[in-house]
Amino acid sequence: MKTILKSGTALLLGLTVAGQTAAQTMITEIGEGEGQVNIVAWPGYLERGETDAAFDWITGFEEKTGCKVNIKSANTSDEMVALMNEGGFDLVTASGDASLRMVAGKRVQPINVDLIPSWSTVDERLKEAPWHYVDGTHYGVPYMWGPNVLMYSTDVFPEAPKSWDVVFTAMDFPDGKPNQGRVQAYDGPIHIADAANYLMFHQPELGITSPYELNEDQYAAALDLLRGQRKLVSRYWHDAFIQIDDFKNEGMAASGTWPFQVNLLQGDKTPVASTIPEEGATGWADSTMMHADAENPNCSYMWMEHSLASNLQSDLSVWFGANPAVPAACTDGRGMQTAEGCTTNGMDDFDRIKFWTTPVSSCESQGTCVPYYRWVSDYIGVIGGR
Repeated sequence: MKTILKSGTALLLGLTVAGQTAAQTMITEIGEGEGQVNIVAWPGYLERGETDAAFDWITGFEEKTGCKVNIKSANTSDEMVALMNEGGFDLVTASGDASLRMVAGKRVQPINVDLIPSWSTVDERLKEAPWHYVDGTHYGVPYMWGPNVLMYSTDVFPEAPKSWDVVFTAMDFPDGKPNQGRVQAYDGPIHIADAANYLMFHQPELGITSPYELNEDQYAAALDLLRGQRKLVSRYWHDAFIQIDDFKNEGMAASGTWPFQVNLLQGDKTPVASTIPEEGATGWADSTMMHADAENPNCSYMWMEHSLASNLQSDLSVWFGANPAVPAACTDGRGMQTAEGCTTNGMDDFDRIKFWTTPVSSCESQGTCVPYYRWVSDYIGVIGGR
């Protein structure tokens, strides 16, 4: 396996975004597979037919390449970053609030897209997206994207809620009962952005232009909103399957969630639906990134190429209820997805979604913003009732 050195600019998080030249190693040829690849992934992203026999995009890859896929599920971006910092993994399916931290921390390596034949099929909107493309260097291969939707019980809401206020402010729901104890919120600091997104619409005088770029006053307003929400929340969820159980058995009525949970609940005939309310939504665009010290780089590149196959992308889009990184997956008929299905999943709503990214102190919209390390400590305080 040959390598070349490539210089790039590192993204420094927590303090500023600044230029820093560093030697980076980029693979220039793919050799024999090492026999395995170890991947950190969001729940539902890597299926081998164990949950539903119709959804399996791992077995065929293993048979074709001889690379056994070992999966470690992670429920939050912070957990993904921690696992990659520990090492022992080759790849991670990272969202934007994790990917830039790993680039900054030199936990991931540049990707040679010339070694990925299917790169040309990737959605043009994603090829140089700022959450994985830094200073002219690719650090990830797009995988899947979608919104954080508002899931609601159709037994409680005869019509879709028009606003996120059903989870942020105290009120009686249409069934005449209070929302207190019947709503949930995401167990991650990036949920502060959901509060900021809500305030962008309802308190325009705050001047928020990006939910990830908040000055001290804007940030304080978001925390105040979340402290009020704390009195309503039954559970801060991070495990998708626990949230599914809560909506089945614990009387939950509304929560921010991923389309994945909505799909599984509806498939089980649970009376839920989802919507993007009038304030719009945050969302995620995930990229497969390779650890700086990956022990199985050849199998890793083979997997990244496999991950862009339109039939895999199509079936994953149906399974997760999200949008493929390869537009042909919606129309070429190689998988389960259809053009209508992609439209339903929001393929045309790309510009409406405020994609997760890591807050930094030196921000574009107003010069100085509250950095992510503050989000982490302060959100712990919110959950703890402080």
